[in-house]
Amino acid sequence: MAIEINLDATNCIAGRLASYVAKQALFGHTVNIFNSEKAIMSGNPTAVRLKYFHRIFETGQPNKGPFISRMPDRFLRRMIRGMVEHKQGRGGEAYERIMCYIGVPIAFKDKKLISIGKKIEELPSLKYQTIGHLCTSLGGRI
Repeated sequence: MAIEINLDATNCIAGRLASYVAKQALFGHTVNIFNSEKAIMSGNPTAVRLKYFHRIFETGQPNKGPFISRMPDRFLRRMIRGMVEHKQGRGGEAYERIMCYIGVPIAFKDKKLISIGKKIEELPSLKYQTIGHLCTSLGGRI
C-alpha cells in the first residue's frame, strides 16, 4: 500500500532527512520534500563550500560531467540519490518516488507537512549553513 509522505525540511539536518527519505522510498512510499532550501548542512561552512566547489568545478570535464545542479531542490535530491541504489531496479523506482520542492507549491498548500529528526535548535553548538545559502555561494539561483 503506497502512502504519500509530505515532509517539511525547514531546519532539519540534510543527511538525517535524506536517510529517512531513502528508507521510506525503498519501502514503496511516495515522498515529497518541501522547503528544501531551508534544510541544514552541518559542518564548517567554509570547508563544506570548498568540498562542493571542488566536486562541481574541478573534477571531470566540462562537457562530460559530473553535472551537479546548484538548485537547492535538485541538490537535496542528488544527496538522497546517493543513499538509494539508483542504478538498480528497486532503487531506481524508489528514486522516482522522491520529489523535492523549493517552498510549498500551490497544489500542496492544504496538505499537512511532517517535520522529522533533530532540529538545529536542539544542537546549539553546531556549525551549519542552509542548502539555499550553500547553493547561492556556488553560483546557483533560488
